[in-house]
Amino acid sequence: MFELLDSYLLESSPAKGAVVAALLASKPSGEHLRPFMEGIARLGERTPDLALLALRLAAANLRADDATVLALRDASQRARSGDPAARESYFQILRGDGTSSTP
Repeated sequence: MFELLDSYLLESSPAKGAVVAALLASKPSGEHLRPFMEGIARLGERTPDLALLALRLAAANLRADDATVLALRDASQRARSGDPAARESYFQILRGDGTSSTP
């Protein structure tokens, strides 16, 4: 379900508007995702990338605290810049092998 979001966060493709539309259409379940989805519904394409990163962490059942969101953002930005190791760092964080802990 979050493959499109991962693609956007790692490759800047597809466009954010398409990702937001797909997220809203898929209606991810889970009480812990509801606040994120409500924010995305209100902001649409203007949803900040940091909010999308926090949603992705929450979807992986990880705490979206400042340090973890920033670590995921760093991996995302490095991947977008062509760093070959950054993609693995991104997924390592989402597996809980990085800086995060479970909520």
